[in-house]
Amino acid sequence: MLEQGKIYLGTSRKPDDSINKPEYLDLKYANRHGLVTGATGTGKTVSLQVMAEGFSNAGVPVFCADVKGDLSGIAAMGEFKDFLDKRARDIGFSDYEFQEFPVIFWDLYGEKGHRVRTTLTEMGPLLLSRLINASDAQEGVINIAFKIADEGGLPLLDLKDFQALLNYMGENASEFSNKFGFISKASVGSIQRELLILEQQGAENFFSEPALKISDIMRTTNDGRGAISVLAADKLMMNPRLYGTFLLWLLSELFEELPEVGDPEKPKLVFFFDEAHLLFNDAPRVLVERVEQVVRLIRSKGVGVYFVTQNPMDIPPTVLSQLGNRVQHALRAYTPLEQKAVRTAADTFRPNPDFDCATVITTLGTGEALVSTIETKGAPSIVERTLMRPPSSRLGPITDAERKQVMDVSPVKGLYDEDFDRESAFEILTRKAEQAAQRQTEAEPEQQVQPKTTGTIGGWTLPGFGTEDEAKPEVKQQKRSGYQRETVIEAAMKSAARAAATAVGAAIVRGILGSLTGRRR
Repeated sequence: MLEQGKIYLGTSRKPDDSINKPEYLDLKYANRHGLVTGATGTGKTVSLQVMAEGFSNAGVPVFCADVKGDLSGIAAMGEFKDFLDKRARDIGFSDYEFQEFPVIFWDLYGEKGHRVRTTLTEMGPLLLSRLINASDAQEGVINIAFKIADEGGLPLLDLKDFQALLNYMGENASEFSNKFGFISKASVGSIQRELLILEQQGAENFFSEPALKISDIMRTTNDGRGAISVLAADKLMMNPRLYGTFLLWLLSELFEELPEVGDPEKPKLVFFFDEAHLLFNDAPRVLVERVEQVVRLIRSKGVGVYFVTQNPMDIPPTVLSQLGNRVQHALRAYTPLEQKAVRTAADTFRPNPDFDCATVITTLGTGEALVSTIETKGAPSIVERTLMRPPSSRLGPITDAERKQVMDVSPVKGLYDEDFDRESAFEILTRKAEQAAQRQTEAEPEQQVQPKTTGTIGGWTLPGFGTEDEAKPEVKQQKRSGYQRETVIEAAMKSAARAAATAVGAAIVRGILGSLTGRRR
């Protein structure tokens, strides 16, 4: 029943309910991406578990999200249950045995897994705009802010760094508008309020260091099995936009960092995107287009992307057309919209003359699915009504004690569990502002200084920037009220400009989804 180079999914049934043949997912075509769909309670999570087990045993690392907590059982040995044993006998699965799998637990909040983080610099302006649901005007301001940070050598690691930069932009909006186009103080203020909401929702746990290394979700064990990275997402789902943006960021990181490998004999990594509709809900057109581009091109990096959702209509047609390996569980069809979804799902399969897909989809039982996978020459197989195989690992969640045991022997233990906050935009601006304030206070008894208002950074002139070889400051005869705060900020940015001018390294380059393509850590 088990074959080398293939993942056994289950056994198909003929219309008279007799057993037909085993259904496999060929590892050679597993990077052609896939789709797992079905209504709640029809067996999607178990199908995901079965596929993850198969990839792990084949030496392929897996990343998946545990939305309900049920998937954590993949880390524990399976247990005998009558219905599992019956299913194995019904489909002729004589090789069925229980097994535990190498799992690494991750959690943005650090409660049920190792902390996983990134920095604002690495996320980029496009995904940050998506995260706060920015308007066009706000997205323009965010792009300008990242331009200043990238070219000016101001690391944006966490939310307070971005707030510091926005404060400066807001106080000098008119000068920046002359260079980049109109910058509304109202837009800056709106972005700051959205960042505050993000912070209250726990996003500060995500934007910090140490940032996740892609190599740590692509590990294999000494016996050649692929590690299964499980993201605890039950709490994260309380903020669905953060969930969707995080997974999209991770996908973009894979795309930007991994080398081209063509079509390998098996994938380098398989990425399961559960609750995929959260990625595309209210997504702007440009984001959908770029996701479609990433999905199309990441195949050559050896990465297979599998979207898991209730309805195939949750996936835009341009993305849906890229998903060649499909497992369709039962759908309900009581309303016109649901009936349309059933017809859409049926039309995506290569027809089987023995049955009508649209009719069968509504009558599938739990653990039963329509299966079609990529075969020789890249063509999809004829759809088959399939009884899915039972998982070898435990069905349902593990206990907190068992989770702790897994984390205690994790290969990444100690790498991500402690925060550190290195010098970045906020610290640079704060320290230099304090130094400038002290110098100004010492100089005030003798004279009033007129600060320079222009200078250069990154090759262009910006307000509030100066250089060390400028002429001596002009002397003002009268004190100008309300000017001290502006002078402090300008002096801080002046210092940052000098540091950026002497920094060594190429300019930051961003990829399709705005993430860094040339890392400067």
